[in-house]
Amino acid sequence: MFAALGRLTSRRPWFVIAAWVVIAVGVVALAPALETTQDQEEFLPDHYESIQAYTIQSEAFPGATSPGAIIVFQREDGEPLTEDDQATVNQIAEDLGPELGDKTFVQQVVTTSPDGQPNVSKDGLVQLGIVGLAEDATGYDPQAFDDAKAMRADLADLTDGTDLTTQTTGTVPQGLDSQESGDQALTIVGIATVVLIVGLLAIIFRSVIICLMPIVVVTIVSMVATGLIGWANQVFDLKADSSIETILVVVLYGIGTDYILFFLFRYRERLRQGEDTKSSVVHALERAGEAIASAGGAVIVAFLALLLSSLGIFKAIGPALAIAVFVTLLAALTLVPAVVTVLGRALFWPSKKWRDEPTGARFARIGDSLGRRPGVFALVSGGILAVLAVFAFSFNPSFDFNSSIPDDVESTQGLKTFQAHFAAGATEPVPVILKSDDGPIDQGELQAFADALAKADGVAQVYPGQLSEDGTAAQVSLVLDSDPVSDQALADVKGPIRDAAHEAAPEGTEAFVGGTPGIFADLQTAMARDYKVVFPVAALVIMLILALLLRSLVAPLYLMAAVGLSFAATLGATVIAFQHIGGDDGLIFMLPIYIYLFVTALGTDYNILMIARLREEAREGKAPRPAAAEAIKHAGPTIAAAGVILAGTFASLMLSGNSLLMSMGFALSFGIFIAAFVMSMFLTPSITALLGHKAWWPGHEDEKAPKELSAVPVTTRE
Repeated sequence: MFAALGRLTSRRPWFVIAAWVVIAVGVVALAPALETTQDQEEFLPDHYESIQAYTIQSEAFPGATSPGAIIVFQREDGEPLTEDDQATVNQIAEDLGPELGDKTFVQQVVTTSPDGQPNVSKDGLVQLGIVGLAEDATGYDPQAFDDAKAMRADLADLTDGTDLTTQTTGTVPQGLDSQESGDQALTIVGIATVVLIVGLLAIIFRSVIICLMPIVVVTIVSMVATGLIGWANQVFDLKADSSIETILVVVLYGIGTDYILFFLFRYRERLRQGEDTKSSVVHALERAGEAIASAGGAVIVAFLALLLSSLGIFKAIGPALAIAVFVTLLAALTLVPAVVTVLGRALFWPSKKWRDEPTGARFARIGDSLGRRPGVFALVSGGILAVLAVFAFSFNPSFDFNSSIPDDVESTQGLKTFQAHFAAGATEPVPVILKSDDGPIDQGELQAFADALAKADGVAQVYPGQLSEDGTAAQVSLVLDSDPVSDQALADVKGPIRDAAHEAAPEGTEAFVGGTPGIFADLQTAMARDYKVVFPVAALVIMLILALLLRSLVAPLYLMAAVGLSFAATLGATVIAFQHIGGDDGLIFMLPIYIYLFVTALGTDYNILMIARLREEAREGKAPRPAAAEAIKHAGPTIAAAGVILAGTFASLMLSGNSLLMSMGFALSFGIFIAAFVMSMFLTPSITALLGHKAWWPGHEDEKAPKELSAVPVTTRE
């Protein structure tokens, strides 16, 4: 099949290239824009308590507003606010109100506390202005961020000429700063990725054209993939996380370059044997095509396994990445061979080194050594991974999304000022909703309920309860003594606060604790469930792909065991770097599933490439140990080059300045590194050499082939 595809693309290369260009232009012109969200509420199913609280709250208290932004007023000289200053604050709030618009914020800035007193800190240094979200506004859409930016500009004008300064924080300003830092991260990561890939390809091939090829190919692939993802999100109502665009850049360039390398190494190898360009393209696609397709299939399946997740964030990002890899796979099997056919030997310009057969001395020595002592290599490589894997058990998941916002932005500075003068939880009171099915709620019972909540650990203050118009629902707002987005707030809400609410709910009513910490608590529960479902399913399907590729039931078992050990070692190394050395309390809760999917899927790429080459050498009549040695000699350089490029690509995420992307960049780059240089280079071939013919049971894939795979005869040089 791949030989036929190679003949088609090499005979009609301009047709293939033109088809890709037309498709890309059409998709860009017609596809919807890729929209993302930072609203964690949209990622949870309706049956979780926090979502039920939000639903009841929006129905029973339609006029209620949650804080969309907090304005922190203080004097420039740091002195306490005078009565004149407070009057100025009230005037600024009054003048700002009409400027806010009605799409995101309510047209009123509240500068007093619920008891009617000025919302001034006890030390008199800070006064707050609370801006509520308008009805039906989420605070996470582009309109909200535009409104927050306009609000900051208006405040700068209104405070000009006064002794006051302002800082804005809260949901919408934090979302704005997160988006802007994300855009900056995308630019930095994009530039770093391109520079890295171009530099490494220049070292490997010394060719200007090959350096530019991934940029051109990935640009076309990105146009098509982004459009298709936009359509998929629109059709299936998927909510993509705001980090998806940055991750897409890394995935497209990293995987795209890997697949290009898989093809080019076989193409160059065949050219050196004397074949012409077209015949070499056919042979390279025939030999590398199965490995590329199988590797791509494993990656796609791993990402699609996220559809089994209960979280919208993974249900959206899984198909998005699967679509991106699918388009990249198609390009590697059609567009890349077509471009190579058109360029011919000019592809390697200006270098002439491609003609020289490399001695492969380094990888030959490694292969020979492994062939003589496979047990030692298996023990050492497996032992290194096992030691690192032990530290994975100390992984502490964190749900503090604000930790990923840079320290120097206004919302972070405003939050620090706020928390220095007020209860940390006052930025976003946590709503506790009572719902009755037996008629109106008694006011006395509501007061007793509020009193019980006030005694729960983690509660700093309780606002008076509110009844709905029909009296069948009530809301009690809690001020926590910790930041609502912190891990401590999550623990308090998940434990003592929800326990107190459920136990104190009057007979005939049910209590629901919502708010941001309630959402995070439910996210934690959902993640635990997803780990038990997504991981095994992805592993089983990838094992099935390996079984079909290798016609073996034994090899897939130890290949997946090696990948699983690499996953645990990667997580353990990340824990060492960030928790033990870096001093972080925890790592973002999403990290294990990203590591699992990328290391499992992409690590399987290198395993497939190595085991396919090992099988090829065995089918040429070599015994298991010499076959392993030859496989390392020939496949080793490809895996090393691809591993360095992909690991370096993921490492570029560490330049983002975003703690979430930094930890993810370290984890994924380290995971790819050990997948390439420990697992597939040493562990996989050494185990295969030790098992010998048993590795291919019940098939006979290691037996000598009756004839050459390629149907293309060797011709003389052009």
